[in-house]
Amino acid sequence: MKLMKKKYPAVLALIVSSLSVPAMAQDAKSSQGVKDARLESQILTTYQLSPYLRHDDITVTVEGDKATISGRVESDANKELATEIAEGVKGISKVDNTMITEDNYKKPARSTESSYAEIIDDASITAAVKSKLTWSRYVDGSTTKVTTKKGMVTLTGTAENKAAVDLAENLAMTTRGVMSVDNKLTVLANPDKKSKPGTAMADGWITTKVKSTFMYSNNVDSSDIAVNTNKGVVTLNGLVDSGSEKALAVQLAENVKGVQSVDAGGLTFK
Repeated sequence: MKLMKKKYPAVLALIVSSLSVPAMAQDAKSSQGVKDARLESQILTTYQLSPYLRHDDITVTVEGDKATISGRVESDANKELATEIAEGVKGISKVDNTMITEDNYKKPARSTESSYAEIIDDASITAAVKSKLTWSRYVDGSTTKVTTKKGMVTLTGTAENKAAVDLAENLAMTTRGVMSVDNKLTVLANPDKKSKPGTAMADGWITTKVKSTFMYSNNVDSSDIAVNTNKGVVTLNGLVDSGSEKALAVQLAENVKGVQSVDAGGLTFK
């Protein structure tokens, strides 16, 4: 009996050990599965946010640090983009892209409901248009409501005059990502005369808003244009593609509150 008692601790330890190893292995497997699913979701979400990939037929599976991408796209450029996005995700070190490129690939039919990516795009467009209207020296952004649906902007509210109505539409239409503008602004019968286009603003504020306006706008490459302001006089230096881009840059800068004049002599053609 004494010998049997001495063996019990060893036997119990063996039993506990035999039960713990499978449990630990199962926990590790479960944890890895959660990590893989998280990485798959992260990659697919990024694809959904990309205007070039969101409507393509793409499947992603992750095992450890390897992502496998399959599906169909319309060009090699889209395929390369999908690979670069996956490679940029933390935790992924290997990417196997088996996607098929089809010249006549027809993308899946778009739903009438906005996707998550489109909702984000629309919200970004609305914010950009609202900002441009708020910074405008001629348009009262506080009386203008902006809504966006799949890139189509609707403006509602009031403006002091027809020129302000037209300018609001132009500011919206030149915003990056906007497909069309439905301008429902109406002119006030008795406009408030408090508007002061020449209101003084800090030079730093003006410079920041002009730069942001360029960044939000189509047909103006903000990365190629330097903006400086001194006592309300905005100086633009850099490169533009055409006379129309230069004219638009000047027009957008002149529209910002506090701007007294714009010197675009430093803008040269590429």
